[in-house]
Amino acid sequence: MNIKIAAAGFAVASLALVGCSSGESTSESTPSPAATSAEASPMASPSADTIVDVAAGNPDFSTLVAAVEAADLAETLSAEGPYTVFAPTDEAFEALPAGLLDALLLPENKEVLTQILTYHVVEGEVMSADIEPGDVPTVEGEDLTIEVTGGAVTVNGATVEAADVEASNGVIHVIDEVLVPPNVDVASLTG
Repeated sequence: MNIKIAAAGFAVASLALVGCSSGESTSESTPSPAATSAEASPMASPSADTIVDVAAGNPDFSTLVAAVEAADLAETLSAEGPYTVFAPTDEAFEALPAGLLDALLLPENKEVLTQILTYHVVEGEVMSADIEPGDVPTVEGEDLTIEVTGGAVTVNGATVEAADVEASNGVIHVIDEVLVPPNVDVASLTG
């Protein structure tokens, strides 16, 4: 169960990591450098900002933030939590098949967009030093598969590029791909 919680929190942490701004430090904990090949954020101390605030403050998450707003998840991801978020960058969204992102952002596809975004979120705050290989349940309901090989962490094959971006309500781990739950058929959205 800790792995499942860790994965969800990792998704949230990804959002916070890239967008982390200087905030009040409430913890002196330092992530283990051996836990992931991704470098821990130099601002790994907890932030007064929520996961959404941290992501919104980082230009590398503008697409993610737009998607969170389109799915009406900003309030949820600003709630107490804690959450772990595996946050895909703008570059990860750009790698989606042509037309898919535009289709996902349409109001009529809000439910599918919500499924995809909540598939990046795990309940609980899981720091990189606490990540273990295995399947982890997401807020969406399907499991993510976490692998740790030689210090490198992957989530369903996506590489964790930066870890332990702390927010007031969880942690973000930055990933290089958009994760799609196995029960979602995105091909039907593009034609």
